[in-house]
Amino acid sequence: MAELDPAEKIKELAATLASVTAVLDLEAMQTQIAELREQSADPELWSDQDNAQKVTRRLSTLESMVNKVDGIGQRLEDLGVLYELAEAEDDPDTRAEADRELEQLRKEIGELEVRTLLNGPHDESEAIVSINSQAGGVDAADWAQMLQRMYLRWAERHGYPTEVYETSYAEEAGIKSTSFAVKAPFAYGTLRGEHGTHRLVRISPFDNQNRRQTSFAGVDVVPMVEKSDHIDIDETELRVDVYRSSGPGGQGVNTTDSAVRITHQPTGIVVSCQNERSQLQNKATAMTMLQAKLLARKRQEEQEALDEIRGDSVSSWGTQMRNYVLHPYQNVKDVRTGMETGNPSAVLDGEIDAFIDSEIRWMRNQEKQE
Repeated sequence: MAELDPAEKIKELAATLASVTAVLDLEAMQTQIAELREQSADPELWSDQDNAQKVTRRLSTLESMVNKVDGIGQRLEDLGVLYELAEAEDDPDTRAEADRELEQLRKEIGELEVRTLLNGPHDESEAIVSINSQAGGVDAADWAQMLQRMYLRWAERHGYPTEVYETSYAEEAGIKSTSFAVKAPFAYGTLRGEHGTHRLVRISPFDNQNRRQTSFAGVDVVPMVEKSDHIDIDETELRVDVYRSSGPGGQGVNTTDSAVRITHQPTGIVVSCQNERSQLQNKATAMTMLQAKLLARKRQEEQEALDEIRGDSVSSWGTQMRNYVLHPYQNVKDVRTGMETGNPSAVLDGEIDAFIDSEIRWMRNQEKQE
């Protein structure tokens, strides 16, 4: 089949953009933007800091999305002119520049297309990410900390605010566990495919014989609980422990007994928070985390009950889902989608969008088959 000429490629991308725009419903977004701008102009909004931040984050996200779609549309028009200029002047440099822009637009429109797939009941929610070291001893603890950095760097690249709720440091190196929030709309829908076991293969920096070590860490992603998702929690079923915050040292270490650990005794779910100076603030944040985990547990139980009724044998996503190999070769591969790259350094520095996009598409295909 002959390759399409640039004009046909631009036409195809324009058609894809039009379908994406229809699904995103920019008119409805503009209405929301107007409402949120009105709310943000109200001086009373900032009497509730949490709500004010949600309003401004939502406004920023919607404005960014509308501007992005409008900008891509304009760039597609300009690209046609650029190709015409390259043809008229027989200029290979201009043609190469146009080809690069075409590929960049193809990538950005593909990202927008993935965004339209985030239509699950809680995909719009912010996310709470928990990471736990598993098999592999000190290497696993170090691996858990590497994963924490990977996700925080990913959020930083996108300008998403994050808040580390709790980190339990291991004795020799790394961390036993951590929980943090990604405070951006659609963070849960974007990250939920990261749930599962992540496997690292490398020469252990902690082995004086330089042997290869395989280590594992578990990643759990749940949506931030909104007020409408509230679950009643019986205070008599909670064990609340107060302890001194732990950390690697430094002036910022909290030296008061203000860290809070809450155990929900009927389920055994444990949450903790140590990032606030106040014990009351730490407890409030820990209760929010407990709400999220109880809600996720409730949804899982409901889904399992439905699957049992239907007789489905749906495989769990909570299994090994990605391999990171640093030795004897360099490779990161998702075992479900087949997505892979030979640049693990970039992945561990937060460049995981290609993996996330492939996960979202894979999950939607799985859900269609159920």
